[in-house]
Amino acid sequence: MRRIDSALDVEAGLAALAKADSRLAKAIDVAGPVPLRRKPPGYAALAEIIMSQMVSKASANALWTKLEAAAGDINPEAILRLSPEAHRAAGLSKAKAETLCRVSEAVLAGDLDLEELCAVDGDQAIAVMTAIKGVGPWTAEVYLLFCAGHPDVFPAGDVALQNAAAEILGLDARPQPKALYRLTEQWSPWRGVAARLLWAYYASVMRRDATPLGA
Repeated sequence: MRRIDSALDVEAGLAALAKADSRLAKAIDVAGPVPLRRKPPGYAALAEIIMSQMVSKASANALWTKLEAAAGDINPEAILRLSPEAHRAAGLSKAKAETLCRVSEAVLAGDLDLEELCAVDGDQAIAVMTAIKGVGPWTAEVYLLFCAGHPDVFPAGDVALQNAAAEILGLDARPQPKALYRLTEQWSPWRGVAARLLWAYYASVMRRDATPLGA
């Protein structure tokens, strides 16, 4: 399995996608540069993704800043040392705080090896991650995209990707996750690059970067 580890890998994926689907070829022209956006694997990256669930990028960044100030560092031990009151003061919802704590416990117990997951099959890695309450498919898929460089993962539950797909594919309405996932099957084995393209397209057309993680 070829990982998306460099700008050259992104370029190779875009070239393949343009040949496979003329609609994506047009989207590439509109989107402009498609960034790699990779993060080191580990707890901090997953925590950032969890904090990005269902909120804007600005809100997620604000949560990160407050939590980092409260914890001193974003790691499993530090998060578990914080009281529920401290989590609330940092702006975390009860659900997100509990998810971060469950992930912390799984990492410390050895039940969740976030680096090892980057080397296994995508479906297997997603199954392991989503077994933890609060970690849904979107969270697991985004982690595999940006921390593992998985080439064929597409977070179909992402609203920005749904909106971009509707425009690019000429759909009457924003597709729901299952429908979008079926539509992206024709882009395999480069769906990870297709997701990056659609986020770049969305940013270009909507003038708003909705990619879950920073550069």
